[in-house]
Amino acid sequence: MNSLLMILLMTDSNGKNNPFTTLLPLLLIIVVFYFFMIRPQMKKQKEMKTFRQSLKVGDKIITSGGIYGKISEMRENAIIMEVEDKVRMKVDISSVFRDSSDLQTKK
Repeated sequence: MNSLLMILLMTDSNGKNNPFTTLLPLLLIIVVFYFFMIRPQMKKQKEMKTFRQSLKVGDKIITSGGIYGKISEMRENAIIMEVEDKVRMKVDISSVFRDSSDLQTKK
């Protein structure tokens, strides 16, 4: 540990800092951002993509606007969902973010 500290604190004969010591904090910040912000976000996006691809007719869903419904028809980029009293709505598949059956199992 002491040898690493000595290497990081070394200066050349002109009194200038080692370039490694100036880049080390920047590299540490990049690593921290990757592991605590970028990587979890990519994982969450991958889970949402697989969830949306696994949707099928008859699933109960919740949209990002808070509308509860049941899938009655699937299209390429849209879902026809049925809400109360046979009202049908066309919703973009990217606005679906949760399966309402998850809410019942959490209680």
